[in-house]
Amino acid sequence: MFIINFLKDYERIARFKWGNFTGMKGPGPTLMIPIMHSGVKVDLRTEVIDIPRQTNITKDNAPIDIDFLIYLRVIEGEAAKSVLEVENYRMAVIGLSTTTLRAVVGEMTVDEVLSQREKINTMLRTKLDNETGRWGIKVTNVEIKTIEPAADIQEAMNRQMSAERVRRAVIIEAEGTRQSAITVAEGEKQAAILKAEGHKEAEILTAEGDKQAAVLRAEGYSLSLDKIQNIAKDITSNTMSLQYFDTLKSIGEGQSTKYIFPMEFTNLLKPFIESKKDDKND
Repeated sequence: MFIINFLKDYERIARFKWGNFTGMKGPGPTLMIPIMHSGVKVDLRTEVIDIPRQTNITKDNAPIDIDFLIYLRVIEGEAAKSVLEVENYRMAVIGLSTTTLRAVVGEMTVDEVLSQREKINTMLRTKLDNETGRWGIKVTNVEIKTIEPAADIQEAMNRQMSAERVRRAVIIEAEGTRQSAITVAEGEKQAAILKAEGHKEAEILTAEGDKQAAVLRAEGYSLSLDKIQNIAKDITSNTMSLQYFDTLKSIGEGQSTKYIFPMEFTNLLKPFIESKKDDKND
């Protein structure tokens, strides 16, 4: 009489004959003769082990509770080790993981434990995988589910976080006030610059206008002098003398009884007197 075991693709069986290990069998049909043969099934699929919450002490002596998940699988080529090297590899992994977690957390402060969850996951996976390899077990991943510090530590952290939020709010408000003051000062500076530039442009335009007006006035005065000079060139000495006599006549019509003439006045009449002498000689 014999028994045929039909093993699935993810199953293997460690077969023993008279108590001696004869190898891993499967998948497919595997012959087992009662009394002569015995076997232990091994599942090659990834397993998830939920590690219950553990209280750990951090480097700064703070108690903290952590629970996490371990993802592992039996290595197909080394499946025999999971049967021959360890009695119950699941229990062995659970015990190893709890002691490893205590060692990892004990090297970190409470702030580091709370802020570096991914680092703890990586350290646990690496340390566990190094140890479980001798059992033919591969730890593929470790995920921390919950990290919960003691109540008094949690309360202190909450106060610290509240104080930090207040500090950041004060800093942000001060920064806003500073930026506002800078913006206002910058605006006033630009306004003053624009006002000064406006005054400067106005002064330049006024000066330019005065300059142009002075040039035009000078040009007009120069033209007037040129015209007077052109007219004066055609006036004879007699004409000038007659103008002087006409002026004397106007003076004589006044009520004054005394008249004072400069010595140069007789010189003005010389051309007229000389011309009259010439007329008599003729």
